[in-house]
Amino acid sequence: LNYLYISYEFNFALETILGEVRIRSVWILIGLGLTWFTCYWFSEELIFLLALPFLTLPFDSYFVCTQLTEAFSTFVATSSIACSYFVFPLISYQIWCFLIPSCYGEQRTKYNRFFYLSGSCFFLFLFLTFSWVVPNVWHFLYFVGATSTNSLMIKLQPKIYDYIMLTVRILFISSVCSQVPVIVICLLELRGLSLETFTNNRRFLMVFSLFTAALFTPPDIWCQIVACFLISLIIELAIFVALIVQVREEGWTSGMRESGSIEKKNKSSPPPRTWQSNYQ
Repeated sequence: LNYLYISYEFNFALETILGEVRIRSVWILIGLGLTWFTCYWFSEELIFLLALPFLTLPFDSYFVCTQLTEAFSTFVATSSIACSYFVFPLISYQIWCFLIPSCYGEQRTKYNRFFYLSGSCFFLFLFLTFSWVVPNVWHFLYFVGATSTNSLMIKLQPKIYDYIMLTVRILFISSVCSQVPVIVICLLELRGLSLETFTNNRRFLMVFSLFTAALFTPPDIWCQIVACFLISLIIELAIFVALIVQVREEGWTSGMRESGSIEKKNKSSPPPRTWQSNYQ
């Protein structure tokens, strides 16, 4: 009887999980399909939005097209990339809805905090990159050719596909770097790694930055160097902020112990209730 009951419970749980996965997968596929066709329908507007930092340069800036199929490939690539960014919140929400029912109240509060922190960092880095980094990058690249000597005149006429791909690479590097402080804070919060471990093993963090940049960035040496530098800088900033928070917490705890507030609180608090008393 026990074996049959355990087998029934296991089959019921497995069917429930598979049904939930099926529902979440259907919603994700529907969102992907509708978002991609919508992005392709407005692909020209999306390309104009991505090309706006370059078109605002003071000189007569324009793009060239060297292949007959370049316009179509540019539309498809722009639609796919924009679809991945637009559908990312939906995919995160569906995964969150699948995982959150198995968590307790305190775990939900903690994971909600990490979830909101991750989304805030993602959109903040994306906004700063598109509004400040991308215009400065193209301003530098354009004026390098415009300020050349008279012996070698360089006229910049970028291909539209190359421009879109470079802009997307910059945005992708920013998206990867935005999740580095969230990962560091999660490891420190969950006690997976201590602050002393981070500070004493900075050389391994450099290797981690190199591997992360090599795996999650396009196969371009300059993109990987920039991503490695940004990831290392963000890790150092996260360690610095965590160190300040730890010093403040230790100072607050030592001050409370010296004043005797913690001991008085422990003496005045009632003894913890056992599981048996709660059950009764």
